[in-house]
Amino acid sequence: MERSIKDTTANPAPLGLLGFGTTTLLLNLHNAGLFGLNDMILMMGLFYGGFAQIIAGIQENKKGNTFGATAFTSYGAFWWTLVGIWVLNKAEYLAADSVALGSYMFVWGLVTFIFFIGTLNGATIGKIVFGTLTILFILLGFHFVLESALFGKLAGFVGIICGSSAIYEAAGLILNEKYGKQILPL
Repeated sequence: MERSIKDTTANPAPLGLLGFGTTTLLLNLHNAGLFGLNDMILMMGLFYGGFAQIIAGIQENKKGNTFGATAFTSYGAFWWTLVGIWVLNKAEYLAADSVALGSYMFVWGLVTFIFFIGTLNGATIGKIVFGTLTILFILLGFHFVLESALFGKLAGFVGIICGSSAIYEAAGLILNEKYGKQILPL
């Protein structure tokens, strides 16, 4: 007799997308010049951007979703490393210079571009999230390497679109499932 196992676990993607989207949105409101870097952004980076995304990545792994597991876990770790860099730089302990910070952003741009390619056979909103995130990391790389306020501000506006798109995708996944029909197109 063959057994069938039904997966009744919830979709972890909305949690990961909200952790990513809200933290990205807040950081890029800062990058756009609306307010300074502060403890609110650091705490969001540690807990919602970091911890919640890693939980979502582990849950995606249990569901057999390599893309979701790798993306959420990677960006959760990104937030933890970014907060660590900010804290160590503030303490002037092994402080990264502008070329090192730019290189960090360019490397994350490369990682993100790989994920972007992975979205090309999926929903439009995923392409928007990862496409704008790739551009965001490239702009941040130039911002740091060239020490250019203009690239930083441009990155802020692209990041606002990116974070908002991730929040929209999460809302679509939650509401479409909850109502059993398409409330928000993805």
